[in-house]
Amino acid sequence: MSKKIDCFVTFSNKKETQNIVDELLNSDIVNKVFVLSQRKEKLPGSTNLEVVHLHSTKTIKIIAKNCMSDFALISLQNQKLKTAQFALERMLQVALNTNAAMIYSDYIEEKEGKVLSHPVIDYQQGSLRDDFNFGPVQLIRRDVLQSFREKEFKYAGFYALRLLASRVGEMLRIPEFLFTKIETDTRESSEKQFDYVSKNQREKQIEMEVVCTSHLGKIDARLKPPVNEVDFTEEKFPVEASVIIPVRNRVKTIKDALDSVLVQKTNFEFNIIVADNHSTDGTSEILSDYSNEGKIIHIIPDRKDLGIGGCWNEGVFNKDCGRFAVQLDSDDLYASENALQKIIDKFYEEKCAMVIGSYQMTNFDLEEIPPGIIDHKEWTPDNGPNNALRINGLGAPRAFYTPVLRRIRVPNVSYGEDYAVGLAISRDYKIGRIYEPVYLCRRWEDNSDAALDIAKQNAHNIYKDRIRTIEIKARILKNKVVGGARL
Repeated sequence: MSKKIDCFVTFSNKKETQNIVDELLNSDIVNKVFVLSQRKEKLPGSTNLEVVHLHSTKTIKIIAKNCMSDFALISLQNQKLKTAQFALERMLQVALNTNAAMIYSDYIEEKEGKVLSHPVIDYQQGSLRDDFNFGPVQLIRRDVLQSFREKEFKYAGFYALRLLASRVGEMLRIPEFLFTKIETDTRESSEKQFDYVSKNQREKQIEMEVVCTSHLGKIDARLKPPVNEVDFTEEKFPVEASVIIPVRNRVKTIKDALDSVLVQKTNFEFNIIVADNHSTDGTSEILSDYSNEGKIIHIIPDRKDLGIGGCWNEGVFNKDCGRFAVQLDSDDLYASENALQKIIDKFYEEKCAMVIGSYQMTNFDLEEIPPGIIDHKEWTPDNGPNNALRINGLGAPRAFYTPVLRRIRVPNVSYGEDYAVGLAISRDYKIGRIYEPVYLCRRWEDNSDAALDIAKQNAHNIYKDRIRTIEIKARILKNKVVGGARL
């Protein structure tokens, strides 16, 4: 192979950066190595490129200007980096064989003295979240870089570049461990998942939203008003609202959840439908005792193949379900005795088909823990349905106008089912938001999204990316039907 790659790496420290420069130059296919840094000191064998913000539009344009080879190998992470045997040659070989716009690979992660294999996942149309893991290194065609024309962004430059690459060609993963990175973020997955709602991330999130919305416009998937009107009188219901609680083996928490509903003060009638998914730890016995309260309907599904979504369907399609179906997880509770009233009032106030509240993170003893209040203020009334395709969750608690939810139905899975429904509803209806906590979300060792291993994280991300892919295709079809034009 001739020299076809220019390499752009980030400065970590002098010794480690020099090591990777030397390692890259040992490959016969590397033309030049550039070090991206705020330092003016030049490392032997490399060219220093002064950059301030690694992921900015300006940095991407600097890379594009200096890349004179057919491909740019880019690493925009402040971590030590090592290459596997013939890693660069392998990436170039695949790039030449496929003409993919971007190539990335699985990698090895060294973290707290442990060496872990870290497979990543295949890119698909719905892989819009800005934290998609491409591993520490990407190979990008020079022509893709040269076509980059985004306006100035401090944080969203690389995000804009990879969305551009996805529009002009394939984003191809090599399922081989071609690189090793030293991971310095030692937090568990459960701690990282709320980074995007952190207050100090707000400027970044606004930039990412702008870029994502622009991308949706370019692929004809951007939603524009108007939305369908909701007629709350189309059917009669036994009660105004039903709090639906799917549960399996939550003997430690179910009483607290139920009590937080029973104390609700409302100007309407409500009930509680508990879909007990064949609990074996004493939960069913507690529910049998509570069913004497009158408001509580304890159902045990005939089926034994139901996830959380399937249990939701059992509640929603129950004859006793009210006009509005309101979420409560079996290990959480409402924040006040007025929570249910606030949720139902929001439906009538905004004439929406779904309401999403805000919640406060607590430990098992209901003491606040970081990150505190999750209010999803990245959802704006004018662009929330579009930005929802970029983020990995819509917030909680969720409540639905029952006829709409019955038409859509909830996917029978135990992760991401609420997100799937929320995206589908946002395509055609307004979603109301409550930006104050109406829900206490308890974090403890038995949570379904407590610290996850890599395989489980990947499975969750693949599912949500697939849900987004389905939704994008649905929105493209909708825009074609209503005559939507590319923006």
